[in-house]
Amino acid sequence: MTDLLRGLARVAWLGYEYLAMVLGLGCLALLCLVWLPFAMVLHALLPRRLGQPVGRLLIMVGFRFYLRFLALFCACRFDLSELDALRRDKPLVLVANHPSLLDAVMIVSRFPDMVCVMKAALMKNVLLGSAARLARYIPNHAPLDVVLRARKALRDGAHLLIFPEGTRTRQFPVDACTASTGLIAQRARVPIQGLLIEFSSPYLGKAWPLWRRPELPLHFRIRVGRRFAPPTNVAAFGSELEAYFRAELETVS
Repeated sequence: MTDLLRGLARVAWLGYEYLAMVLGLGCLALLCLVWLPFAMVLHALLPRRLGQPVGRLLIMVGFRFYLRFLALFCACRFDLSELDALRRDKPLVLVANHPSLLDAVMIVSRFPDMVCVMKAALMKNVLLGSAARLARYIPNHAPLDVVLRARKALRDGAHLLIFPEGTRTRQFPVDACTASTGLIAQRARVPIQGLLIEFSSPYLGKAWPLWRRPELPLHFRIRVGRRFAPPTNVAAFGSELEAYFRAELETVS
């Protein structure tokens, strides 16, 4: 009888994990669809000085709502409290390891004036593109353009988010870091703040398909790490940043 109850409980929990997956992905898609027409209209009608802050603020609000939804209905636990201390500390380049698709959502949810360097293909995505264009996020298709636009955003007093691995982590704890972060910080003369994302499961990581159920509960924590001065040796900074992330993340793994 005990084994039967355990089996039924296991089946019920598996069913909940699949339901949580559908609810979580569905909620994000719905939020993007609801905001899509408004973002398109505002991008066309509002001048940059008005549309940009509105776009960034509403992305923060939307992502914050989404994380609360995940916490309430999908057994996700987020500890992002350390990020709040950085909100008034700007301009600042924020760099983090990149284990999953939720990384940018978690970080952006705490900052009302955040600009992200993102994959150029996502700017053409039906769900994400209009909101990203309204917020004046920076596509990564042209390195020189990325540096110039990022420098302008920082000089305007924004937070800049960049994942120095360039994509989600393939070989944990961290992949090689590019030199772009150091170049941006050097040209803008802005410090670089390391963020360390810790997670209980690599859900929605590079090797985790969208249709694969999560292993609940999920726990995420972001720690504020070391702050780097704008580097003088850009070529060496990528290796320095990778070594830092590796040392910090291997300690907690």
